[in-house]
Amino acid sequence: MKTIYIWTLVLAQFLLFTACSKGQKEEPKPVPVFKSSIPENNAQDVELSTEIVFTFSEVVKLVADHGITINGEPIDIEEAYTKLIFTAELVHGTIYEIVIPKGALVNTSGILLADEVKVSFTTIEAPVIDDEAMKFVANMGVGWNLGNTLDAKGLDETVWGNPYTSKEMIDAIKAKGFQTLRVPVTWQYHIGDAPDYLIEEEWLDRVEEIVNYGLDNEMHVIVNIHHDEEWIIPTYAEADIVKDQLGKVWTQIATRFKAYDKHLLFETLNEPRLKGSANEWSGGSAEGRDCLNQFHQVAVEAIRNTGENNTDRYIMISTYAASATTIAMDGLKLPLSSNLIVSIHNYYPYELCLGENGKDWGTDADKEALDNEFDRIYNKFIANGTAVVLGEWGNLNHDNLEDRIRHAQYYAEGCIQRGICPIWWDNGNSNEFGIFDRRNIEWFQPEIADAITQSVKE
Repeated sequence: MKTIYIWTLVLAQFLLFTACSKGQKEEPKPVPVFKSSIPENNAQDVELSTEIVFTFSEVVKLVADHGITINGEPIDIEEAYTKLIFTAELVHGTIYEIVIPKGALVNTSGILLADEVKVSFTTIEAPVIDDEAMKFVANMGVGWNLGNTLDAKGLDETVWGNPYTSKEMIDAIKAKGFQTLRVPVTWQYHIGDAPDYLIEEEWLDRVEEIVNYGLDNEMHVIVNIHHDEEWIIPTYAEADIVKDQLGKVWTQIATRFKAYDKHLLFETLNEPRLKGSANEWSGGSAEGRDCLNQFHQVAVEAIRNTGENNTDRYIMISTYAASATTIAMDGLKLPLSSNLIVSIHNYYPYELCLGENGKDWGTDADKEALDNEFDRIYNKFIANGTAVVLGEWGNLNHDNLEDRIRHAQYYAEGCIQRGICPIWWDNGNSNEFGIFDRRNIEWFQPEIADAITQSVKE
């Protein structure tokens, strides 16, 4: 009896399982569904460089004669797993509509797209090119920095080992063919206490004296706030104090020079950054970039409010740390004003220009890489209507004169061809960036100087 009972239970379970199995429905096969797009539907001010990508719920393939169009015309498409990547030559100020007809796509289960997909977007308006600023920068030619002098961190311009600056030095710089003189100035050792932050009259006199050395040679001259990182701190906690002092310092500098013509330029800040922070030299934090934009606005307003020729004087505005990284360039918001020029420092490639072991330079690959670096800057600013000055660049002395000459020539020519004014960083040390012997009024490296200045003539 026990055996019959067990078999009865087995048979009952089998019949129950069979009945349940027959009652189950087949799982529906997945259907391809449109999920998202870049740009989003109805997006405005889309950059021409934006990659157009449509994403679906699963892997999709195009069918033959899919009929996908952009503004009624066929468009190049690349399949990429769950995405379609479109290639189109976009133009400014245009409304675009991409249409994917139903049935244009099929998934791995052989099911076609059931619903038509339409996405529209509008591209950014064409930039307004500041032709006058471009012409102004072109007339600046190539430049030279009076480095490690007035910008030295101390009470005297000779504290970093360079001699007292004379007119004969600047005459020699102009005679070699340099048309722009950048005069970096550190002010913090010559500023009084709050609330007035008065600048020592003797220091302003000395800055003005050297500025006149350049202007007397019909050069363009740049004056800035350089190594004042100890009080120009780009954090929200310090921002109000910084803006108060920055506005008062620039008011005094600008007042001293307000009668000078446009051959004199101001540069609000040199390499503004939070010292010792992460990404100090590559673009900083969102907070730092925001604070910097506020600092620039305060400085420009202070300069403009002094009147006379300062109402339309050209003012150079630096990216975070004067960096050419994408995050630093994208994070720069120019102040609300006219006659502004972006200021960037670019020691490229790093190993040759700043590294300890850089020697060789000049292959086709080297030149292509440098061209790409220039083009990034050009496409970000100049192509969008904003002029650029490379306020600092150079290469270190590694007993590799021929490589340095090749680099300097190609670098200067590349800048001039793109409408950029390159200003060589000379710190007076012939073992580093120094190409001019200030003590003897002669050239340590005349070949490098010639390579730079010849770029303008060509």
